[in-house]
Amino acid sequence: MQRRQFLLWTLGGTTALALGVSLYVDEEIANLSEHEKPHDLLLGALIPVLLEGALPEISKHRVDAINRTLDAVNQTLKWLPKAQRQELEQLLDMLENRFGLLLLSGSMTPLMLRSPNELVEMLESWRSSWMALLQQAYLGLRELLMASYYACPEHWDRLNYNKPKLAL
Repeated sequence: MQRRQFLLWTLGGTTALALGVSLYVDEEIANLSEHEKPHDLLLGALIPVLLEGALPEISKHRVDAINRTLDAVNQTLKWLPKAQRQELEQLLDMLENRFGLLLLSGSMTPLMLRSPNELVEMLESWRSSWMALLQQAYLGLRELLMASYYACPEHWDRLNYNKPKLAL
């Protein structure tokens, strides 16, 4: 076997292996109940980064706010126009796929395993990117999470907003 053939076989084998790992669906993930949403782990990693300063400091309240925001995100996605919902779903799917993550962030490390500083750096690079697609991805995620967080009435106090009262 020549060196060139060896390198080609190695590259092909590595690609096939990476594709297989990417397409493999763990049984636990495949058997999620309807209550568990498919992107909650990913969004749960991004919410503390994108909502830094807005989330409560107390651990229990922080977890409650993140869970409430995840529920609001899932409700928001249902009400978005079909085209926007599909774009956001495609972005979230790419962020959960190793190849998509490699293309978007330059690393195959899942977002859930990255430190908050690494997530901030990735999102800042998207925000200031010369590629409009990455800027759109940043803005889409940010607007989805911000709108979902502040859609919850318990967070209105931080905005000094009070629900209008109905005049009888």
